[in-house]
Amino acid sequence: MELRQREHIATVMRLAGEGVPLPAADGPDLVIADSWARCVHQHGLDPTRMQEAVILPHHRVREHQERLDEFLRIARHGLEAMYQQVAGMGYCVLLTDARGVTVDFIGDLQLDATLRKAGLYLGSDWSEHHAGTCGVGTAIATGQALTVHQGDHFDATHIPLTCTAAPVYDPLGRLNAILDISALTSPQVKSSQHLALQLVRVYAQRVENANFLRCFRNDWVLKLHPSPEFIEISPDHLVALDGNGRIVGHNRAAQLMLEAEHGSTVLGLPFEQLFNARLDDLGRFLRAMPGEHRAVTLSRSGRVLFLHAVPPPSRWGSAGAPAAVDPAVPPALARLSGGDAALDRQIQRAARLVDTPVSVLITGETGSGKEFLAKALHEAGQRRAKPFVAVNCAAIPETLIESELFGHLPGSFSGARLKGKTGLIQEADGGTLFLDEIGDMPLPLQARLLRVLAEREVLPIGATRAVKVDVRVIAATHADLQALVREGRFRDDLYYRLAGAHLLLPPLRQRGDLPWLVHKLLREAGRRVQLGADAEPWLRAHDWPGNLRELKNVIDYASAMAGDGGVIGVADLPDALLAAAARAAPASAADAAARPTEARLLLQYLRAARWNISAVAHQLGVARMTVYRRMQRWGITPPGRGERDD
Repeated sequence: MELRQREHIATVMRLAGEGVPLPAADGPDLVIADSWARCVHQHGLDPTRMQEAVILPHHRVREHQERLDEFLRIARHGLEAMYQQVAGMGYCVLLTDARGVTVDFIGDLQLDATLRKAGLYLGSDWSEHHAGTCGVGTAIATGQALTVHQGDHFDATHIPLTCTAAPVYDPLGRLNAILDISALTSPQVKSSQHLALQLVRVYAQRVENANFLRCFRNDWVLKLHPSPEFIEISPDHLVALDGNGRIVGHNRAAQLMLEAEHGSTVLGLPFEQLFNARLDDLGRFLRAMPGEHRAVTLSRSGRVLFLHAVPPPSRWGSAGAPAAVDPAVPPALARLSGGDAALDRQIQRAARLVDTPVSVLITGETGSGKEFLAKALHEAGQRRAKPFVAVNCAAIPETLIESELFGHLPGSFSGARLKGKTGLIQEADGGTLFLDEIGDMPLPLQARLLRVLAEREVLPIGATRAVKVDVRVIAATHADLQALVREGRFRDDLYYRLAGAHLLLPPLRQRGDLPWLVHKLLREAGRRVQLGADAEPWLRAHDWPGNLRELKNVIDYASAMAGDGGVIGVADLPDALLAAAARAAPASAADAAARPTEARLLLQYLRAARWNISAVAHQLGVARMTVYRRMQRWGITPPGRGERDD
């Protein structure tokens, strides 16, 4: 152990372990001192124990990466842009998740082994409870951008490092990631990292804002800045509104500003409660108006900001042209259809039921979007700021469904919670209770549910006094409830109470807006991929027994096969879908049109590579087994096994 490390350990023990104050010139600043204290008293770390960096195995890293999904692609552009600013200066750039695990990394390849040993590498765990005081872990603990420089680190192993980190938040105000810039060595003075701190703050905000705009690309986005010259190119504050003018998202700067004004969360509040402007006047804040004429004031403080309002894009129909939208249909409902006539009729009926007391029964095949429609009904109405509670009646065991729905008092039955439990019906008070697969509800509970609907009150297990509840009930099932009523398996009085209005969703195979749905799924997943004309007939020919769930899985797979910027072709579709579609329409136009093009192209690759499967797989960027499957699909066999190489 080096002298510097021994001195550092003694300093940490004096301040954090024994609580002995140090002179200001010798001791760390308050943020670092608090972190040292947490490391000892909360995390139970021993300052005398020096630990090497922990690098998670690849499969564990993939688990952490998959939780961030599309955010990683956006963040990668920020990492690359920031690294270009410091390339050649000894810095590396890391992105960790909210747990402190590095999920992306850029560094000097010549220092690869050294960076890995220091923990400045993909998969390294920089959480404070594991690594002690460090840039990432302490930024997670404090929620602020900071520099942990050399001797600021808790673990003496890390005192050569300088690490500067800034948090990145999601559009709901939750910590999403940490952006970090670190170096193996640096000047002794901590102020030498001032520019690094400014740089990481700037790029953390850019990544955060880019992710925000991706999440709300189909909603109203408000860009705000104190200066009219910067509202379009570099807004400080971003706010998203739903179709009813309520706040559904914000970046961190807007969250801090608005919550300071109102003293609590602003999600769900109407635009007009936060700003001295009417929602109907958003048109005067569009780009066509001069920037200096777009001033708006905050409702409580009167602070002046300049506003650029960005409306949601037009909906696109199946033919690729803007689809006509009934102005009477709320946006939450309108977003469910791309122009299918049968579905549009159901949506127009649903729009008339939004704020009525009428109970709604939604039927349709499994995966046809029943819960999506129920959520849209909730979001379109006056109850949208209250809870939407979904209950899958088929998923809860029969022995537990009564206590789950109605709740129970402490000790009301064997195994009851000591503090009791609030039932799901009470949790939905003021909002919407969505009862999915209602046909699977046991008969005894159907009678109790009927009482809730009739009396608008719920009696928890063990209670003697009912509790008043105000819920909008929406039920859904893939079963034929009328048939169940005839068989005595479903109460007729409950059926008529639930089916005040009946909405029937068409199965995917009958919908005429399939290309629009594919485009919507690709857009929502952030995939820069297009559906090829040769692949579309195969999708139309498929029977889609899994409906929307199956379509999403197919599109996720096909877009991954095609890669960013690519076009989904027949070869990118799952083999099972192609086989099923071929069985359904063996002589279809799709088969005639797609097979020769794809087969000839693959045959050209194989012949050019002298039938070296590995070489062809490398050229196409696919696995060897994928090449074998495509050869089998199109009946291509190597020379000597039925294929004449001419």
